[in-house]
Amino acid sequence: MHPKAPQQTSEPSPNFEDGENIRSRTFLFSCRVVRFCQQLYGASGVARILVPQLVNASTSCASMLEEARAAESDADFISKCAIALKECRESWTRLRVCEACRLGPETEAHELVQEANELISIVTAIIRNKRRNMRDKTGREGGRVRRSTSRAVSYEFHIPDS
Repeated sequence: MHPKAPQQTSEPSPNFEDGENIRSRTFLFSCRVVRFCQQLYGASGVARILVPQLVNASTSCASMLEEARAAESDADFISKCAIALKECRESWTRLRVCEACRLGPETEAHELVQEANELISIVTAIIRNKRRNMRDKTGREGGRVRRSTSRAVSYEFHIPDS
């Protein structure tokens, strides 16, 4: 008799190394939003209109954090995390509308609003800490490079439209 092979799942591993915790949470959040939206889509009117927007925003948040893992530079990492933050804020806002207007299961809407709020706090902290670490390591502050001369070079981070 052969032992059963471990079942493979589509969920990330729970080892929480290298940012795995936030990526796992945003992935699971996206899955919960998709299931919530499946219930919303069965309704008519405004609820059905919100579904594509909510699915896009919630899945984009998880996707951008996965892309940030493979960032080519610190600036690229911050840019991808900033986009993830914007998408998470959009999800949070749309979920609050669903909760306030009683679209979809009320308990699930409330829990998703809370989770989105926590994800916003975590991603905000990641961006803030990365910027602080960059400043401490390289002497850069607010997109400017400190030099021994009085002349400063300005760098801007551009975030593409999502």
